[in-house]
Amino acid sequence: CSSGTFSSGNDSSSNSDKNKSEEASEPQSGGTITIASMLEPDTLDVHKTAMSIAGLVTSHIGGTLLAINPETNDLEPYLAEEYNVSEDGKTITFKIRQGVTFTDGTKLTAQVFKDTFDRILNPETGATVAASLIAGIQSTSAPDDQTFVIELAAPSAPFLRNLASQGYLQPISKAAMEKQGDEYGRNPIGAGPFIFKEWVTGQSITLERNKDFNWPKAFSKNQGKAYPDQMVYKFIADEQTMLAALDSGSVDIAMNVSPKNVQKYRNNPNYYVLEAERQGLGLFLEMNLEDEVLSDLNVRKAINMAINKDAIIKAVLSGEGTPAYGPIPATIFGYDSNVEKYGHKLNKDKAVSLLESSGYSKNSNGMMEKDGKELAFELSIMAQYNQAAQMVQAMLKEVGITVNIQSMEAGTLIEKVSQGEYDLSFLAYSYADPDILSLLFHSSQIGGLNHVRAKNSELDELLDKGRTTIDLEERKQVYARIQEIIVENAYWAPIYAEKVFYVVNSRVKNVKLEGVTIEFHDSWVQQ
Repeated sequence: CSSGTFSSGNDSSSNSDKNKSEEASEPQSGGTITIASMLEPDTLDVHKTAMSIAGLVTSHIGGTLLAINPETNDLEPYLAEEYNVSEDGKTITFKIRQGVTFTDGTKLTAQVFKDTFDRILNPETGATVAASLIAGIQSTSAPDDQTFVIELAAPSAPFLRNLASQGYLQPISKAAMEKQGDEYGRNPIGAGPFIFKEWVTGQSITLERNKDFNWPKAFSKNQGKAYPDQMVYKFIADEQTMLAALDSGSVDIAMNVSPKNVQKYRNNPNYYVLEAERQGLGLFLEMNLEDEVLSDLNVRKAINMAINKDAIIKAVLSGEGTPAYGPIPATIFGYDSNVEKYGHKLNKDKAVSLLESSGYSKNSNGMMEKDGKELAFELSIMAQYNQAAQMVQAMLKEVGITVNIQSMEAGTLIEKVSQGEYDLSFLAYSYADPDILSLLFHSSQIGGLNHVRAKNSELDELLDKGRTTIDLEERKQVYARIQEIIVENAYWAPIYAEKVFYVVNSRVKNVKLEGVTIEFHDSWVQQ
């Protein structure tokens, strides 16, 4: 659920009308929409990925029980035509829509959803984002083809909205899964508007229109099959190369364009720009607590105090960002503005004295050392964070800490940090609810998205409480304390919150944003 990371597919952020292209005449069928992404998925097995690009690509080939209407932000039925929640909030009963068929011929039934959820919850699957979206399930049942029942161990505040997460929670055909075996992640089957066609590693993924699709979301203007013949995702790791492809017309849409590059497209009638406040952080530095040196709180605080967030925002985002002092931004429910007071501020002198109080002293090269060993870390990043990494490297050098930058592919990076094979790492995330903090810091998520490998029993208890507290004021207080604990322990050096920008060629009409997720069901190509 990340940009270089993960996102639940249901972030809702404020999008104004400038996020809709000019309504052209009548929609036309045919043509191809080509989208450029700087990241390539690790797998299209939605239960095994934590990458938002995988969630996005697979959202075209599947659906969800519920959907969030982007105009009203309300939860609406989708593959469940109706649902009802018991008075105690623990039993949710869904009536599954009839007439929905997977592209391998399997009919969508309640049993399909039961099989899908059982697979997500089976520890052997190794699910990360998908498992946390439906955490708290005690059992599921399918008493008949149309009735799917979820029993929760306790009421869960984020649970229903989580069920609208595109990609990750789509139903999966057991027959297709058994037929493909380990190859399923390269050959997914779904019941969505598009069908997976091919994946050329390092280059592209091609989807083609599902001609039998006639069950779109109720709020889509297009109530039939998709308009384009094909959707192609091209993987171009370097932003300048991606924008050159946009300029030449070889791609129609560029994702996650940096603010400094967006400007020239704003006033160009051949393009339109979609933007949204990211619900999540655009950049944070995570630290591996199992590393002997980083297990020292003084070292982690010193790293926080050596980083000049404003300078990074100015250079990397042309000033279009907000410094982050805690693990969630102001756009997510439960944000506590006190974090701006108690969060670690830029203070190089204090960083140096914290290191000295842990027994480090500057050597003849001006670098910190202890027992003859220099204070040095490897910073693992994806190429898109290179500029920020070089700045952090220079900032940490000023307080005597050496940083070596190691750039790698997104899939490799996520795998390494999940297994704890790193010192420092840069990531980003998007998510609509503060329950994201359970994924990132609960001890049960070590090996998953708890990359820092935090094991804090007070924090675990509060994270469980935050999920099951329905009263909003009480829930806010729980998350206020959670933010304090995370900052006090300096598990991360949060850097910034940002806007997300997509640039679209005007020949592609009606591309919209649902939160920070791009929505294509009404989109068509002017031919």
